[in-house]
Amino acid sequence: MKSTLLAVAIAAAVLSAAAVSAAPPPASPAIAAAVADSHRPSKDTEQDAVRRPADLVAFSKVKAGETVMDVWPGGGYWSRLFSPIVGAKGHVYAYVPSEIAEFKSDPVALAKAISSEPTYSNVKAISDPLAQQPPPDMFNKFDVVWTFENYHDLHDSFMKGASVDGFNQAIFKLLKPGGYYVIVDHAAAKGQGLKNTEDLHRIDPATVKAEVEKAGFVLDDESSLLASQADDHSLKVFDPAVKGKTDRFMLRFRKPAK
Repeated sequence: MKSTLLAVAIAAAVLSAAAVSAAPPPASPAIAAAVADSHRPSKDTEQDAVRRPADLVAFSKVKAGETVMDVWPGGGYWSRLFSPIVGAKGHVYAYVPSEIAEFKSDPVALAKAISSEPTYSNVKAISDPLAQQPPPDMFNKFDVVWTFENYHDLHDSFMKGASVDGFNQAIFKLLKPGGYYVIVDHAAAKGQGLKNTEDLHRIDPATVKAEVEKAGFVLDDESSLLASQADDHSLKVFDPAVKGKTDRFMLRFRKPAK
């Protein structure tokens, strides 16, 4: 009896470990080269210690020749990393929801500036309403859609009530069968759902899973690489006590092949 219980316990532990991987696959030489690229500005490289770019890009599964969408690209940190990895035959679309186009930071201009840098000429800035559905000729165009620490913002008041469900449905149409939708964000306390998206800039990962799976995606993998037990989820993510050290989740969803 004891041996049977021990076997069950070991099997359960193995399944649990598989459900949330502690680390993504090793970074390829192409990823390592992109991270080490001397053309990356210092404002990007200074964030590497807290963003772990090699590990996160490996988790995204972006490869040479692919078409990638970087949702809400900000200053272009991830777009600049994806650009050399997809290479001359690939494309990176820096997508700015039109609902935030008039922010003081001028996010559309920031996205366009990336594409004007000669090293990143395969990056293209685009801006459309969040929930706008793509035309049929754009269906199945993208290999990977990526968003980093911004999914929670899609629920906030400055998005003017734009449908997040509509956005996820649009992403589903844009991705190729078998393509990936990758979301990295700040975790809210378990069971909080959407309660802290605006005040603390956090979201419950269970809510993200439910919303994305509702659009037809399946959860392909998740990682605890950026998890932090020291973060009790009570502070705004910009608070100096937790800034850069928040408990973050990594989710990779897949559009079914059929």
